[in-house]
Amino acid sequence: MSRLAAVFATARSENRAALIGYLPAGYPSVSGAVAAIKAMLANGVDAVEIGMPYSDPVMDGGTIQAAVEASLAAGCTVPDLIESVRATSDGAAILVMSYWNPIARYGVERFASDFAAAGGSGVITPDLTPEEAGPWIEATSGAGIDRVFLVAPSSTDTRLALVTSISSGFVYAASTMGVTGTRNQVSGAAQTLVARTRAVTDLPIAVGLGVSNAAQAAELAAFADGVIVGSAFVRLLLDAPDEAAGAAAVGRLAAELAEGVRAR
Repeated sequence: MSRLAAVFATARSENRAALIGYLPAGYPSVSGAVAAIKAMLANGVDAVEIGMPYSDPVMDGGTIQAAVEASLAAGCTVPDLIESVRATSDGAAILVMSYWNPIARYGVERFASDFAAAGGSGVITPDLTPEEAGPWIEATSGAGIDRVFLVAPSSTDTRLALVTSISSGFVYAASTMGVTGTRNQVSGAAQTLVARTRAVTDLPIAVGLGVSNAAQAAELAAFADGVIVGSAFVRLLLDAPDEAAGAAAVGRLAAELAEGVRAR
């Protein structure tokens, strides 16, 4: 059983959804991001996605873009990302969220191998299509890491079946059409998308895009296997007066959200 599979199995045994947090590598600094990730894990987050900063983040809203731009300006690189995984993966399920271009430039097999050696569990590739995923499927299978693909409300039933057939670890269900960012309410399309996806796969399904508080986490946890939270965590780091305060704020939100997924 992979580490990600174990995360979802544990959550299921506790009659709750898994909580997955997101932060970009290198913000507010490489060490600051590591501290914030550790604060997440210490306060109830089951798995963390570390985002690879990229100059053309087509799915990311303004909050994440602001942090990513600062990280890139400070010189964050793929090796920094890998070292961030290494610094946080001891006993924890750590994923990377990366657009395809940085992986392709670094080298597909090299990225999969280095990520696995650092203790990483899985990689989410939001802009990689199944039709172009052959080399990635081969590389991740060889490295023994999970590969996570996205489905959306616009996905046809045929597309859902294709995407889930090449996924492992879990399926990422983007609950809205659009970019990331906190929202006042959870999209009504989320539950329908989860039900449609569940009809074609036995993999756990985690829902992301828009969750910012415990009530929303509980709402999603009622029908999803996992709840993904990103922009709300990033906003706390952007607004913090210093790195220590940012990590502390992230820890407090993690604890609140952890209570939410247990109140399904």
